[in-house]
Amino acid sequence: MIATLMPKDQTDLASPKKAKTVRELGAVDISGVREDILNLPQSLWQSEDTGKPNKFEQLGKTEHIVFRFVKDYDKHWETIAYPIWDEWKDRLQPLMDQATKAYGYQKGDFSRVMLAKLPPHSKISLHIDPYGSSYFTHKIHIPIQTNPEVEFIVGRSRYHFEEGYAYEVNNKALHGGVNNGEIDRINLIIEYFEVE
Repeated sequence: MIATLMPKDQTDLASPKKAKTVRELGAVDISGVREDILNLPQSLWQSEDTGKPNKFEQLGKTEHIVFRFVKDYDKHWETIAYPIWDEWKDRLQPLMDQATKAYGYQKGDFSRVMLAKLPPHSKISLHIDPYGSSYFTHKIHIPIQTNPEVEFIVGRSRYHFEEGYAYEVNNKALHGGVNNGEIDRINLIIEYFEVE
């Protein structure tokens, strides 16, 4: 059994629909954006990665293009839209809506939206997302490009996420990833929550 390491004072406040480990949310049609994402120039990845807010040692060599992010790590409802979001929102929103439909929220919102590129032969160290906002959001990965040698790890279990499917992961459990393949793993990562 995987402990979520949730403080007692926040247990009752966390989303009851948060995945315990990993939950498959279903197919997502990535055909309209896949080639555009794969054709992003390395210069854009580098410039966006340089200014990203999520510079954590555990992420290793992972590069990010951040579209939306929280202003404060403990306030999931307060977000910043980065300039690049205007260019991409109409293409990414349909994927995000498909991925989150299973929750059935009357009103939901996204605290974070980003692309994450894990290069070949690199890893994301095992870690637990430490901030308070993670208790209330669903962290969802949508693989845009992967290979058979990519694994997502939660606790002692290993998973392979397929392209064109959405998966919620419990980021309050010990988790990480590895790309032992020869091509980049690129995921669209979103964090979703119910607006009360």
